[in-house]
Amino acid sequence: MTLLTLNNLTARRGACPVLSGISLQVGAGECIGLIGPNGAGKTTLMRAALGLMPSEGQSSLLALSASARAAQAAWLPQSPEIAWPVTVQHLVALGAMARGRGPDHASVDRAIDRMNLGAFRDRAANGLSGGEQARVLIARALAQDTPLLLTDEPIAGLDPAQQIRTMRVFRDLASEGRSVMVSLHDLGLAARHCTRIIVVDKGGIAADGPPEAVLTDALMGRVFGVTAFRAETVQGPVFQPMETLVP
Repeated sequence: MTLLTLNNLTARRGACPVLSGISLQVGAGECIGLIGPNGAGKTTLMRAALGLMPSEGQSSLLALSASARAAQAAWLPQSPEIAWPVTVQHLVALGAMARGRGPDHASVDRAIDRMNLGAFRDRAANGLSGGEQARVLIARALAQDTPLLLTDEPIAGLDPAQQIRTMRVFRDLASEGRSVMVSLHDLGLAARHCTRIIVVDKGGIAADGPPEAVLTDALMGRVFGVTAFRAETVQGPVFQPMETLVP
């Protein structure tokens, strides 16, 4: 089952193409790590796919009505601080309400449980720490309960344990038949938890495939300008960028 198809997708800022000729498909059951240098076009790819900015080419999501799109894909942008003095329960429920569901829909409790937020349920969301707020916003996207989740650097403000737990949640969603596309810079977590990695560089796709096929020495040098250490352990793969090639 295909959840997203992009065909020759191009996005510009003014006359300058930020993203050029992107074609890909996302099937069910994938946890996709979207990686690349700063400014490579990762955020633009997801925003253009969702119709949140002008683009050329085709995205299967743009062929849907607004309500159908909300039922197909949830979007989590880079997490701002929460400004509203509402409870965690209420804020997470906004995800379910985006699909026309009630605030007591079962997806709300599931999302709160997945992100281990039960103890914060009645707390004011804007009074939590930055990392806790980030988890609340992830839970809101999960409560939308869509086949596809697009999320932009969701683990950037989390401590190591919460980063691992969040990536496990995304991998669990894939094992349930849904798909997640997650933009991130931690290549070690991408190697351990993603089933597929798409590398964006200079507005195009530099590589696309399973982690072991994509995270090569040649690609690390060409795209990121670094060397890397890799090993297989009983707990899974270890991947760590080590040194820059140019001092």
